[in-house]
Amino acid sequence: MLRDGLAGLVTGAAGGIGRGIALVLAAEGADVVVSDLERSREGAEKTVALIEEHGGSASFVACDVTDSLQAENLVAATLDTFGRFDFAVNNAGVAVVKPFADFTDQDYDLVTDVNLRGTFNGMRAQIRQLATTGGGSIVNIASVAGLTAVRDIGIYTATKHGIIGMTKNAAMEYGSHGIRINAVCPNAIRTPLLESAPEEFRDGLLAPQAIKRLGEPEEVGHAVAWLLSSKAAYVTGVTLPVDGGYLTGA
Repeated sequence: MLRDGLAGLVTGAAGGIGRGIALVLAAEGADVVVSDLERSREGAEKTVALIEEHGGSASFVACDVTDSLQAENLVAATLDTFGRFDFAVNNAGVAVVKPFADFTDQDYDLVTDVNLRGTFNGMRAQIRQLATTGGGSIVNIASVAGLTAVRDIGIYTATKHGIIGMTKNAAMEYGSHGIRINAVCPNAIRTPLLESAPEEFRDGLLAPQAIKRLGEPEEVGHAVAWLLSSKAAYVTGVTLPVDGGYLTGA
């Protein structure tokens, strides 16, 4: 689906959804910078190894998305590594699960800094580069929590609504520069983050779904690959649920 020779980056790619996205994009022929925190190097290098085992091309670059300079350096590193920069997937994110009134100031700072500021830092650096080279595509990983309320993740919900807002606004502003920007909204995907959540929380996510199973990270990856591809050349500013039908009853 992707054209061979495209190069770009995926944040939060040491495991979970980010790893699934990186694996799919590499299998589609893209050169992929696998990015995550330095402390997640082992997982990120495992992602690189999996890509290379299947004949793909990948490289690990550490990045804390909450640091705007590191976000800029990540784009530059992609250019240095592969000689071009065509796409970005802003996937890095965190969640804290508890009733709304139990959140602490530290919970708020952590979730908003990684999810909202981190996506902003990435988008800003990526748009600046893509605008100088004739365009490209960005996909932000939001959530069904960006489209409706989900119990016990109120701060996460707020940040994912914000990511969708930034996606729409930037898509409107930079379409004339040849830059397409979209968001994917997963629900219950089989990841370490979800598997570590309380059982009742996981059950609450699955109960409304039309498809009564967890999604796989690669299923999100296929949606991302389509949005990044030329087959979606007339698609920008959209939010694409990959949710097993969770939102059908919302």
